[in-house]
Amino acid sequence: MTVDTAPARPAAQPASPPPAVVRRGFRPGRLGVHAFLMAVSLAFLAPLLLAVYASLRPYDETSQYGYFSLPRHLSFDYYRQAFADSGMTKYFVNTMIIAVPGVLLTLFLASFVAFALARLKMRGGIVLLMLFTAGNLLPQQVIVTPLYVAFNRIPLPYWMSDSMTMYDSYWAVVVVQIGFQLGFCVFVLANFMRTLPQEILEAAVVDGAGVWTQYWRITLPLCRPALAALGTLQFTWMYNDFLWALVFVSDGDKLPITSALNNLRGQFFTDYNLLAAGSILVALPTILVFLLLQRHFIAGLTLGSTKG
Repeated sequence: MTVDTAPARPAAQPASPPPAVVRRGFRPGRLGVHAFLMAVSLAFLAPLLLAVYASLRPYDETSQYGYFSLPRHLSFDYYRQAFADSGMTKYFVNTMIIAVPGVLLTLFLASFVAFALARLKMRGGIVLLMLFTAGNLLPQQVIVTPLYVAFNRIPLPYWMSDSMTMYDSYWAVVVVQIGFQLGFCVFVLANFMRTLPQEILEAAVVDGAGVWTQYWRITLPLCRPALAALGTLQFTWMYNDFLWALVFVSDGDKLPITSALNNLRGQFFTDYNLLAAGSILVALPTILVFLLLQRHFIAGLTLGSTKG
């Protein structure tokens, strides 16, 4: 007679019930937060929505019934008129000549300086970073006169400037934009580069990578979210600038798109519905840039929020 010495198998355990779904009860505080955020959003969007609404209505209708009355007639006639009367295409090209090189040069120079301050062992790096940041605290209007005098005395070849000086050229506006925006970009990028793992650069150095390779092929790709966020902000600021072009450009054919709105203002009468349509057309490129870079822009704003 044989005896089965195999250990007895444990009885099958019944399957555990699925975890119960926890339902959040009604919380007045959460409802209040959402209501506050909606109210703030509507407050910021109200001027834009009112401008869009006014641009679709005839001026005679709004002057008779008011801007907050119900519409009798809606059309896109003002948009066609604003685009044709203001010469918007020419001014848009002028703005791109200023904004695109300004943004690219600002990001390149700022990333290069930030890399040197954050990733290389430099003496006085903190002091230099503070100097770059302090430059943003200087009011721009304070140096308008010194810059005006200096740009009139800086010679340029004819192919760079019709006036043979820095004044009345795109270079004057681009240089000023880069100078004022560089400090902010250096501050943001330097702080972001400090959060990157140091082991990545150490491994690159072991593999024989030089400083340029560490900067261009290793650090910059990791800074893509920060660069996208800064690029969106810089393009918006340079695109909407009106002061520097008005001061340093005397030729009306070189003015940026913000100056095109002045062409819609009459000498004795201004159709504000037409002006609203022109303002919406001018704002469309910045809205398009934000929509294209929205994912990277939000990622750049939330950098470091999950690190602890």
